[in-house]
Amino acid sequence: MNGFSGFSEKDFDVFSIEGLENRMEALRFRLSPKLEEIAHELQPAISAETGEEMYVHVAKHARRSKNPPNDTWAAIANNKRGYKKLPHFQIGLWGDNVFLWLAFIYELPDKERIAEAFLEDSDLLKSGIPDHYVLSKDHTKNEALVYNEENLSETLHRFRDVKKGEFLVGRRFSSDDDLLKDGDAFINEAQKTFETLLPLYKKAMNV
Repeated sequence: MNGFSGFSEKDFDVFSIEGLENRMEALRFRLSPKLEEIAHELQPAISAETGEEMYVHVAKHARRSKNPPNDTWAAIANNKRGYKKLPHFQIGLWGDNVFLWLAFIYELPDKERIAEAFLEDSDLLKSGIPDHYVLSKDHTKNEALVYNEENLSETLHRFRDVKKGEFLVGRRFSSDDDLLKDGDAFINEAQKTFETLLPLYKKAMNV
């Protein structure tokens, strides 16, 4: 039994609150604690599987001065001070879905070499990832691509060749998915998802 009891409609309603300050307050008091709780539930298993000390980071949205955030997340990475320059695991929400990503975002310094390693080891990405997983090439957009050979190739080439190119792979769950209401079931599904993605994480960390 874990401390996370599931998501509710009110969690997703946070993103329809008008105004930066009001939405940020709701994020801080309603969503950030839940995401932090989930990340802390998942962190020991990821630490054990990777053999690395992993740390939880909750999105602060500190640079925002005008537009309220349309999504929020917690990240798990092997650095206490930050995660954006590292491959990391993400749990988060948009107004209509919950996402679980293994994320390689544009701030990653070795992204060209990591992309090349993935392009060269197509078996790892083709056979190791189920076809109900999804891809994203931009963590700031609420969109996902079907996980297939064409989208994978396009996303990885963009990740390698375009400065702002990103590579995210994982799962998305619609806000009305019953799984989200059951805390234990969601934690179990998240653990399975990140276990599936661990070989990609390890490959990237060895580059």
